[in-house]
Amino acid sequence: MKLALLTLLAAGIGLFGGRAAAPDAQFPARPPAEPVRFRIDPARSKFMVVAPRGGLAWFKGHSHYIAIRDFDGMAELALDVVNPASLQMTVRAASLEETGADFTDQQKGIIKKELEEIVLETAKYPEISFKSTSVSGAPKGGTFDVRIKGDLTLHGVTRPIEIPATVTVTGDTLRAVGKFEINRKKFNVNATEAFHGFVRVKHEMRFTFDIVAQRSA
Repeated sequence: MKLALLTLLAAGIGLFGGRAAAPDAQFPARPPAEPVRFRIDPARSKFMVVAPRGGLAWFKGHSHYIAIRDFDGMAELALDVVNPASLQMTVRAASLEETGADFTDQQKGIIKKELEEIVLETAKYPEISFKSTSVSGAPKGGTFDVRIKGDLTLHGVTRPIEIPATVTVTGDTLRAVGKFEINRKKFNVNATEAFHGFVRVKHEMRFTFDIVAQRSA
C-alpha cells in the first residue's frame, strides 16, 4: 500500500510537469524597496530652537525662541517599509533670529547680532549640517515612527545625535514632526550672559520641527 501511494504521487507530479522542491531549496529574496526622494520646503516648514534661561537670577531673564529661517535638504523613504531611508539637511547659520514675545524689536536685533558674532560665529561657520547614518522604526497606522541617527556639524564640531520623529506621507507630500535636545557645550557653542553671569541660557538646547517636503522627480 505504501509503495502504491508513492507511485501515484510520483505519477501525479510527472503529469503536472512539476517536481518536489529539495529540502534546502532557496526561494528568491524580495527585492529591496525603491526609496522615494523628497525635497524639503522651508516655506511650509517650521524649525525652532528653544534656549531656556538659567543662572542664579534666571527669573529676571527670558527664554529664547529662535526661528531657523533658511534651510534645505533631501529625505529618502521607501513607502511600504522604513528602510532604505536617509536625511540630509543644511541650515544657514545667519538665518537664525529671535521670535520670543518677551523681547522688543530692538532687543531682537541685538540678540540676532550676538547670535551671529558671539554664539554661532557665522562668518567663520556659515552652515550647520546633519547627515543621517541610520534610520530605524516601523510603519504604524499610516505613519512611520522613526529614530534617525546621524552626524550633526555645528560651530565646526561634528558629533553623533539621535532624532525621534513621526513621519507621514500623503500623496506627494512628506511631513516629519518631532523634537530633540543637544548640549551646546559639546559643540563649543558660546552663550551670552547678563548681570555679570547671573542670567544666562542653559547648556541644553531644545529643537522642535514640523518639516514638510515635496516628492522630487
